[in-house]
Amino acid sequence: MKDIAKLIRRFVGILLLSTVLVIVLNIVLLAVISTSQTSSGSPWTTAQETAEALQETETGYALSGETAERLSRENAWAIYIDNATLTVKWHTDPLPDTVPLQYTAADIARLTRGYIDGYPTYTGEAENGLVVVGYPRDRYWKHMFPSWDYDFIKNAPYTVLIVIGINIFLIFLIYMIANSRLLKSVRPITDGIQALPSGEPVHVSEKGLLSGLAAKINQTSDILQKQQRNLKRKETARANWISGVSHDIRTPLSIVMGYAGQIEDNENLPDSERQKAKIIREQSTKMKNLVNDLNLASKLEYNMQPIDPKPVNLVAAARQSVVDFINLGMDEKYPIEWNTDEALTACVINGDRQLLQRAIGNLITNSQTHNPEGCTISVCVEKSDAEYRITVEDNGAGLTEEKLEKLRTTPHYMMSDSGAAEPRHGLGLLIVKQIVSAHSGTVSFDHGKNGGFAVTLAFPVSGGEKGAPK
Repeated sequence: MKDIAKLIRRFVGILLLSTVLVIVLNIVLLAVISTSQTSSGSPWTTAQETAEALQETETGYALSGETAERLSRENAWAIYIDNATLTVKWHTDPLPDTVPLQYTAADIARLTRGYIDGYPTYTGEAENGLVVVGYPRDRYWKHMFPSWDYDFIKNAPYTVLIVIGINIFLIFLIYMIANSRLLKSVRPITDGIQALPSGEPVHVSEKGLLSGLAAKINQTSDILQKQQRNLKRKETARANWISGVSHDIRTPLSIVMGYAGQIEDNENLPDSERQKAKIIREQSTKMKNLVNDLNLASKLEYNMQPIDPKPVNLVAAARQSVVDFINLGMDEKYPIEWNTDEALTACVINGDRQLLQRAIGNLITNSQTHNPEGCTISVCVEKSDAEYRITVEDNGAGLTEEKLEKLRTTPHYMMSDSGAAEPRHGLGLLIVKQIVSAHSGTVSFDHGKNGGFAVTLAFPVSGGEKGAPK
């Protein structure tokens, strides 16, 4: 609806601007045309100047050369009528034969406001007489009976404004009526275009002036729906395949791990054989964890992992993750430090505690995996006005700037270090990112303060900490 209103405002603006420009252009053209088709002066002015330029001499009356030349250029003639005798005492040459040389008072009144034998005439007051200037019959048109009501003259500006306003309104009304069908066709088109990104089926009525465009929108919607269905089928098939493979692998892996454990515990076997069985069991455990990670990553990617949001205290969840690792009997070369301020007891968000602890556990495991020589692992929870942060950091080998940038920009399950035999940042960090994203958080990777590797999980403040779980 906002787009329709914007479109209508644009149409109206263009209409009003066009109307104003047309009116201004007409006025300018009228002035230019009038100027180009009008002589250098008013005919009344020319008549008065002729009367002033006419001088009485000893031999009669004479007209200055400049005035006579102007009359000649305009093909005009002039006569001088004496006040006493009402006869013509002087005239220019040549004078039309039909111009009388004797006048009455009625004749003078008639020629003043009109014509002499079809010649438009204009008068100028001279000494002891009247000068009449006549122009060619097709030079001027005279309104012989001018009479204007005073109230009409006084109200003329308001009348002009009212007329202009009525004209603009009529133009606008005609414009809107003429374009109403177009506006009716545009509205469903814009609604259909706005609905396309939502992924819902769109059908626009294929009628009106824009029926072709409506048909294209419907075709686009059908294509998008078909692609969405195909993609959903592919995603479902992929998730089901991963889930099925994971289930099928776990059973033989459990058997391998069981037999390997029995061989490892059999004291009657040589130590070398028991060591091989230990390696088989450990590698089988890694494979099992990898399959579990792959299955969880797939479920999170396709939103198939059920998340039951409940109030979770991030401080308590992070502390529990640390305690769980310590209770597992970690190698002494991987000490864990709890560096959270003791005054900070509650950072509550709505989320899945088990998944959040899984994310923190993956980060601790990641530090162990990539530092075979050992490192100190630090876990810290911090709080600011806008977010809660959980930082897992180690002082191990760390990463180069190039590898760190690659880790930030490459999907983690695709990213490997320099070789297949070296540790890889794989599904563990991918799962961390997916879990945090499902909780509306962000993950950032950076160098540790002591040269190692640091990962920070940031969650927006939910706004309430009352009744925070311990």
